[in-house]
Amino acid sequence: MSTTNESDDSLAPPEITTDQVLRLDDERFTTDTVAVVTGAASGIGRATAIALAVNGLTVVGLDVDEAGLEETVETTESLDVDGRMVAAPTDLTDGEAVESAIDAAAAEGTIRYLANIAGMQHIASIPDFPMETYDQLMDIMLRAPFLLSKHVMPHIRATDDGVGAIANMSSVHGRYATRDKATYITAKHGLNGLTRAIAAEGAGTLRGFSISVGYVLTPLMANQIADTAEERGITEDEVIENVMLGQARTKELMMPIEVANLFVFGFSSHARHLNGGDLLFDGGYTTTYE
Repeated sequence: MSTTNESDDSLAPPEITTDQVLRLDDERFTTDTVAVVTGAASGIGRATAIALAVNGLTVVGLDVDEAGLEETVETTESLDVDGRMVAAPTDLTDGEAVESAIDAAAAEGTIRYLANIAGMQHIASIPDFPMETYDQLMDIMLRAPFLLSKHVMPHIRATDDGVGAIANMSSVHGRYATRDKATYITAKHGLNGLTRAIAAEGAGTLRGFSISVGYVLTPLMANQIADTAEERGITEDEVIENVMLGQARTKELMMPIEVANLFVFGFSSHARHLNGGDLLFDGGYTTTYE
C-alpha cells in the first residue's frame, strides 16, 4: 500500500451511506434526546455524529474546526436521517467554552449521551517530546473528557429515569505501549480510568464505557505515517505493513463508520450491561501473537 499524506485518495475512507450505519430500535433514540459528540468535524467523530443522527437522535457536535463541523452538518442533511445534527464550535481547552457548549446542547433537548472522541497525536520519544504539546494533548484527550463528563452527568441524572451513557474513545494504546507515543498512551490509560470512575458513580443507569480499536483510516492516522517513518527510519509502506498492521490478524484498516457503529450499540439499551468496560475491536492486536 503506497501512502504519502492526508490528501492521498488511497487514505480517504469511502463516503458514508446510511446502509453502512447500524440501526437499532431504542425508545430513547428520538430527536428529543441529545447526544454530544466531540471531534465531530472529521474522522471517527464525524462518522459517529452521522450514525447517531441516522438513529434518530439530536446530535450536538463539538469541534474547534468550524468549517469541518459545517461539512458534517451538510453531510448529515444530505442523508436519509431520522434525527438531526447541530454544530457547536468549541475549543475543548477552554473551560468556559465547554460549559457554554453543554448549556447550548441542553437547549436542544434532553442530554443522555456523551461521546468523547476528539484527539490528537504527536510522534516523538520521551526525551524529545515538547512539553507544550504534552499539555495540549492532555487538555484535549483527558482534561476535556473529565470536564465534559462533569457537566453532562447532572443532566443525565435529572432525566425521569436517570438513564444515559458517557463513552470514551480509547485505543489499543490504552492497553499496551509502543515507541514514540508516550503522551497519547498516557492519556488513553487515564481515559480508561475515567471510564471506570464514571461507572462507579453512575448508580447503574448512568453508564460509562470505552471503545478500543487499532488503526482507523482517519486524517489523524494518515498524518502519523510520515512522522512514524521519519522517527523510526523506515519507509511509509513499512509503517503501514509492519507497524500498523503487522501485529493484527485482520489485515485491513478499520473505517470510521465501523467505529461509529460501536458507539451506536454502546449507547443503546442493548448494551445496558456494558458499564465500566471496554469494547475491544482491534483485529487481534492485543490478544494474539506469533
